[in-house]
Amino acid sequence: MLETPEEGHGASAQAVRSMFSPPVPKSPPYRWIILGIGVLAQAALAALQHGLSGLAPVLRSDFSLSLPEVGLILAAANWGIMSTLLLWGKLADRCGERVVIAVGLGASSLAILAASFVQTADAFMAWLFLAGALGSAASAASGRAVMHWFTRAERGLALGIRQMSIPLGSAVAAVTLPVIAAAAGVGVALAALAGAAFLGAVCAALWLSSPPAGAADSPRRSDVSPLKDKPLWRLAFCAGLLVCSQVAMNGFVIIFLAEYRRVEIGLAALVLAIINIGGGVGRVLAGRLSDVSGRRIPPIRSQALFMAVALIASALLVNAPLVLLVPVLITAGTLAISWNGLAITAAAEMAGYARAGTAIGLQGTVIRLVSAGAGIAFGFIVEQTGSWTAAFVALGVLPLVSYQLLAPLAEEEERRLGPKPISAGASPP
Repeated sequence: MLETPEEGHGASAQAVRSMFSPPVPKSPPYRWIILGIGVLAQAALAALQHGLSGLAPVLRSDFSLSLPEVGLILAAANWGIMSTLLLWGKLADRCGERVVIAVGLGASSLAILAASFVQTADAFMAWLFLAGALGSAASAASGRAVMHWFTRAERGLALGIRQMSIPLGSAVAAVTLPVIAAAAGVGVALAALAGAAFLGAVCAALWLSSPPAGAADSPRRSDVSPLKDKPLWRLAFCAGLLVCSQVAMNGFVIIFLAEYRRVEIGLAALVLAIINIGGGVGRVLAGRLSDVSGRRIPPIRSQALFMAVALIASALLVNAPLVLLVPVLITAGTLAISWNGLAITAAAEMAGYARAGTAIGLQGTVIRLVSAGAGIAFGFIVEQTGSWTAAFVALGVLPLVSYQLLAPLAEEEERRLGPKPISAGASPP
């Protein structure tokens, strides 16, 4: 096996890994099963993190909540995820992905189930926080598994598919949970959510395994701990700036179109759905294109630049005919989502497999910290200035900052990888 613990790890980690690791399958197609498990695990976590918004009206009625209290309920799982991402990433590096996902998602399913029986909002929020804290094991660990089962020539595509599971899981949960709640009650809807997490845990326990000997690692393989790796911190911070646009667009597109532009709310929701579907597909396409080019950071910079242009164009078109405004909004929203898989891939490769879990956990934590106030700030600008134009312009500045800060990382990647290969039939300059 190539799965080697970091220097200083004790024999206990080896024992845990041996206990939970099945025989390594030799068939190369098995990597697609690994990817499928990663997609399922990440989608189950995304359903918990984002899908509960579909139950917001019912929860507000059942617990007699104010709107700010609804916001607290919906944020609880995300706070839990943020609090333990780095810890689970380090545990994945130490003990392996299989045990981490199986234990974390399994325990998360029990916490979700417990939340379905409580009678008070405070207890409900506490169980959701715990469910998120336990379920975040799926994020860093599944990314680490996919990272090493796929060679660098396929890794961008594979991790793009895994990241596509986030909007996919969120969308499925947002559609199905209200239907289940209307038919059988909130408790059954939460039980279904717990069932998804439990299914991810069982699949990981049964079929997730370490990669076969000879699997490719990243070309960088930093010997520095991710917590001390300045380029990794820079990448994580820049990713956080880009997520601010994603948070604000997802949070306010419907309000902007429905309240300011008087679009029927169903059509406004359709625009948001198109943005998320487009962003999910964009993650896959961006990953595949990065595999072809062999570069991760330059494509992120390109998307950041195009995102800034689209956001500023949206600012200029806030009062324009909808036939002009809506396509630009969809473009901006799609670009705000589609770069994410590349950032995960870049972080994992910069750290190397032995530390990939920690690197992905670090990036996820920093992203959430940097973007935590994005929605609040966007809404504050609109409220204080009375101008959606000002808010979109302010949002457009952030990807420009990210574009500039990523320049040294792009230059370092170009130096490390050397000139791009000349296509067949092309003549060298």
